[in-house]
Amino acid sequence: MSDLTTSLQSTKRLKQFEWPRWLSRSRLEPIFVVITLLAVVLSLIIEWADLPRDLVPVLGVVAYVAGGFYGFQESLKSLRRLELDIDFLMIAAAIGAALVGEWRDGAILLFLFSLSNVLQDYAIGRSRQAIRSLFALYPEEAHVHQGDQLKTVPISEIELSDVVLIRPGERVPVDGEVISGQSSVDQSTITGESMPVEKQVGDKVFAGTLNQNGSIDVRATQVAAQSTLSRIIQMVEEAQSRKAPTQRFLDDFEQYYALGVILASALVMLVPWLLLGWDFDDSFYRAMVLLVVASPCALVISVPAAFLSAIAAGARRGVIFKGGAHLEQMAAIKVVAFDKTGTLTVGHPAVTDVVPFGIWSADDLLRIAGAVEARSEHPLSRAVRQAAEARGIPVGAVDEFTAATGEGVEGVFEGLEVRVGRMRYIAECAGQPPDHVVAEYERLHAEGKTVLLACFGGDWAGVLGVADQLRPESRQIVAALHQAGVEHVVMLTGDNAGVGQRIASQAGITDVRAELMPDQKASIMETLHEEYGPVAMVGDGVNDAPALAAATVGIAMGAAGTDVALETADVVLMGDQLETIPYAIRLSHRARRVVWQNIIFALGVIAVLVFSTFLFELPLPLGVVGHEGSTVIVVLNGLRLLTGRAS
Repeated sequence: MSDLTTSLQSTKRLKQFEWPRWLSRSRLEPIFVVITLLAVVLSLIIEWADLPRDLVPVLGVVAYVAGGFYGFQESLKSLRRLELDIDFLMIAAAIGAALVGEWRDGAILLFLFSLSNVLQDYAIGRSRQAIRSLFALYPEEAHVHQGDQLKTVPISEIELSDVVLIRPGERVPVDGEVISGQSSVDQSTITGESMPVEKQVGDKVFAGTLNQNGSIDVRATQVAAQSTLSRIIQMVEEAQSRKAPTQRFLDDFEQYYALGVILASALVMLVPWLLLGWDFDDSFYRAMVLLVVASPCALVISVPAAFLSAIAAGARRGVIFKGGAHLEQMAAIKVVAFDKTGTLTVGHPAVTDVVPFGIWSADDLLRIAGAVEARSEHPLSRAVRQAAEARGIPVGAVDEFTAATGEGVEGVFEGLEVRVGRMRYIAECAGQPPDHVVAEYERLHAEGKTVLLACFGGDWAGVLGVADQLRPESRQIVAALHQAGVEHVVMLTGDNAGVGQRIASQAGITDVRAELMPDQKASIMETLHEEYGPVAMVGDGVNDAPALAAATVGIAMGAAGTDVALETADVVLMGDQLETIPYAIRLSHRARRVVWQNIIFALGVIAVLVFSTFLFELPLPLGVVGHEGSTVIVVLNGLRLLTGRAS
């Protein structure tokens, strides 16, 4: 995945150097399972039908070779590393069964053990396939403008700044910017947005998204190997290889546990024989049963079965956990800290107050101020223009437009001299502000808003309050976090306390830390951890990078295409959807519940089987069925997380 372009270019070429697909383990192991079963069944038929038994030893050898082929290889690899694993225990038990004349029980053990491995590989493969299927989102070819011609080329040959034509119904081949046309694009594969997003000139599009109803020309800003989709696939594949603390513990525990099982089996074989007068074959057989039923197959697979599935399910919803450790940590989060701008708020200013003076109405104020602001690209100017458009107020043309940097704009509208900007700039046009103007100015300023004043024809015409706006869903998300088990929610901002308090009160947040520098946000993570417990920091991944790194879990918000967010955060939300944060926490809680269900079930089955071995002289075939059956149940239970439900 680190070089998608190379892999895309060479996929067909590499195939001719690969082993035939039918020789791969994924193909051969199921065949060996069937051969093992047939060998056992044929040996039984020969005995039941009283046929010549010359073939029975041959069938026994076939069953052992086919059933133990891959297990024997894996056990040898472990022994070379001076390690003991489950494969070694199973092979040892099967050989032991043959030595005491119960080769068929050993063959059944190998059959069920290899069958459970096939089922495990299939089940775990489904969770990985949920991510690999993202490769199917890449079209194989794209239509690139080359001079006056339109050529179809492999996507691996698209270079930076190439212009690609994307027709209705086609997938976007690379990240880019729309330079011509407009359309709606289904971005659910990248951002998780359920509704198509309208795209026009200047908007970004992402590789793997689906163009719907219009043709657009897109200038490539990334090559295929560096697209957002490529990075998502790479992050999730890396995440599935990073183990959670519980899984690391079980992996380490397996070594000591396997050694303990071997020692216990040796004692069961020797003590009754030497001290209690048992027949050696009976003692040895009981030891082999113990070797089987006490093996921790289900226990070892219980964690990856759940966490791999949860990581895949989260990725399909636009939540990228960068490792099982972060998925596990999310369930322990007690406090969530939000950056304000661009996270709890929409990240750009909007007109909140329209206060006209004298003969002018609110519509007059927006119509005339919007006309002069239409000539400027300043964010405050865009806010005024958008406010007029939102009310359906047409803005006309302005003559003699000029802009005073940091002060405001002016022009002539329908013969009227117009100025919009700061108090001092407007006072040059309208004179000393009267008390009611000052009162409105101070009120809006106290609320943390940017104040624009207007002068029409030498008179004070009105006041406009402009501020960043709370996301409509922010208040509901804060409530949802509390429902998901978060005890405390904090807002961090570099703005002044007035602005912070206004936004926080709208969002239902009582704890506000204002006027912060990036390094101060990072130090607050330690303070919050000491006061409340594990902390999740939610930010945009740029100026919040120190805090994201310092938090227990750093969550990058709206990170589609944001390099810093993808690198710094532990959890990446590919869209601007706040609701995926409580979803991620609930999914983590559910994954942890499933893990502990698996662990408790696996330990319970082992305890019952071991107890039955000593008390009821459990036959080896029943021990094998109980042992391998519990393994399959644990895997299937973990796969329930693939549905993506978080409750």
